[in-house]
Amino acid sequence: MNIHSYGSGSPKSFLAYPRGDFDLESGSAKKARKPKSSSFQPIKMLKSLGTRIQYYYKLHPLIVFVVSLLFGLTVIIILSVYESRFQAMSNYRKLSVGYSDYPFTKLQNLVMVAGHSVYTSSSCGKVDKEDSWFLESYQRHPGQAATFLAHIKEGVEIAAKDDEALLLFSGGETRKDAGPRSEAQSYWAVAESEGWFGKKEAVRWKALTEEHARDSFENLLFSVCRFRELTGSYPQNITVVSYDFKEERFAYLHRSAIRFPESRFFYSGTPASLTSKEAAMKGEALVRAQFQDDPYGCAASLRRKKLGRDPFHRTIPYPNGCPEIEGLFKYCAAAPYPGSLPWAS
Repeated sequence: MNIHSYGSGSPKSFLAYPRGDFDLESGSAKKARKPKSSSFQPIKMLKSLGTRIQYYYKLHPLIVFVVSLLFGLTVIIILSVYESRFQAMSNYRKLSVGYSDYPFTKLQNLVMVAGHSVYTSSSCGKVDKEDSWFLESYQRHPGQAATFLAHIKEGVEIAAKDDEALLLFSGGETRKDAGPRSEAQSYWAVAESEGWFGKKEAVRWKALTEEHARDSFENLLFSVCRFRELTGSYPQNITVVSYDFKEERFAYLHRSAIRFPESRFFYSGTPASLTSKEAAMKGEALVRAQFQDDPYGCAASLRRKKLGRDPFHRTIPYPNGCPEIEGLFKYCAAAPYPGSLPWAS
């Protein structure tokens, strides 16, 4: 028996009927119907969802209300989180654009003079007189004004010897009765009136102010941030100028709190007046003990003292100018700050 192939491989395959549907009555072929595409129709889906919600609302109105409320609160929280992140990123971008050209990029070292009083005299001819300064009761001793002048002069002379040093006078508007004048501006004005102690050409152009600090820890931390604002980088070396009896507070407690390397930190102390030295030493021992328990000055008595030294409710701009150490500004604990810092290895 011969077997013949009639498949597609046969030379002459036979089609009994044309492809598609064949109408026997008319004798013609109909085109096959294409299946309807299942396209995504969001409007119908929303209508269906709305119908279901109405149905469930009639059956369980309280449950639907609670679920809707929770959903709305969740959406609000998510939007607020994203908004805050967006604003933070936007502010940082503005900072990056606005500070693309820093005015003192060649300066690498910080010399900070901590302010202790506000100059209130209308004349700059009496800078070494106590009645030219606003003094607290514990500062009212003969020779006190001369110690402020000594700090200013010391800072100027140190900065004059270092071509890469930026000099910052640090101190905010800390005395209500002195008016809205900062300690930093007072010191700068006194240096100006004294002709920068013969170092005007070498120092004046690189002597600026940090006008928000309310205590010694903020003198250091805020000045580091201010340095970053002005130079675009953080200081390689830091020199602090203040009273000699405050050296342990600055060089150990405050330096350790920001974890700045000891080998790059220097302190230049000048003596207190003879009539105030004993009282000053007792007061310093008390403050030092407070900072040992509260290194960042953010709790208890140190926090209250800072609030009392802000009579004009100044808004502190930091850490906008130093975003890399933002965590340090928010940190409050007895243990050292555990986050990363630009100067800490």
